[in-house]
Amino acid sequence: MKRAFAAFTLCILAVGCRTESDQVVFTLQADRFAGSEWSQPVNLGPVINSSFVDANAALSSDEHNIYFVSTRPGGLGANDIWMSHRQCKDCPWETPVNLGAPINSDAGEAAPSMSEDGRLLFFFSARPGGFGGADIYVSHRVSTSSEGDVWGPLVNLGPDVNTAGVEQGSYYVRISGEPNGSLYFNRPGPAGTIDIYRAFLSNDGVPLGPAVLIPELSDPAGADQKVSVRTDGHELFLSAIRAGGVGNFDLYILTRHDSNDPWSAPTNIGAPINTADIESQPNISRDGQTLIFTAIRAGGFGMQDLWMSTRAPSGN
Repeated sequence: MKRAFAAFTLCILAVGCRTESDQVVFTLQADRFAGSEWSQPVNLGPVINSSFVDANAALSSDEHNIYFVSTRPGGLGANDIWMSHRQCKDCPWETPVNLGAPINSDAGEAAPSMSEDGRLLFFFSARPGGFGGADIYVSHRVSTSSEGDVWGPLVNLGPDVNTAGVEQGSYYVRISGEPNGSLYFNRPGPAGTIDIYRAFLSNDGVPLGPAVLIPELSDPAGADQKVSVRTDGHELFLSAIRAGGVGNFDLYILTRHDSNDPWSAPTNIGAPINTADIESQPNISRDGQTLIFTAIRAGGFGMQDLWMSTRAPSGN
């Protein structure tokens, strides 16, 4: 029963910054991590993880904030978005706080994703008033202080992104050198399975045209849940159920030499990241060295936990 519930939750949950000066820009090379290996994953611990569902995380540009989804007590609905802060990259995470209204509601919210400058927060919600069963929204940050961020009214991304179906797994990235941001998400594709779509957005989070299916990220015989893209556009992480996988949901990696090139065929990232159970919802840090993901594996605290693995650039 636990596995069945977890798999259902992972399908539904397709999961920051203080000021604009926090923006971190990295110049990466296509082969910077060639041959480097991921460390043994570590659980983010009992401050971030609980005996409930903790999943679908996103790091801020400076990695001082983590936004994630939890069903722990103190929320407004089934799945809420929470945030934890730390004073430095090696400092402990502080007690998470619920983002409250208008971000959270008595419906389910999940898959938070923040713009590099921290002004825009994207996520999906099943609240009433949308186009379908779940829609993707954006909120603009109004202000920030020691008391926390204040978020503005939600804006539904409209019919270029949302449909009468279900849109989930939102992930926003601004690729270095590209004039506009990209929003990746999932929805049922032509074959009825969950596929990956992308829409280009303005700097204010407004869609610039209809979202399109990304064929090389979508397997009509599988279920493709969520992506995370390195900011140089050379590396993409995908959570999916595909033939030949190690477990249920696995993490896959795709690469390319230039942001205009097509993605390579997906490669299962293998051990020690993937196990015979569930690994899902990847989020790669903007420097490419830290991977946060959701997993059900030995050593966890609850129904789903957040885990972290790191790597060093080649030659280090």
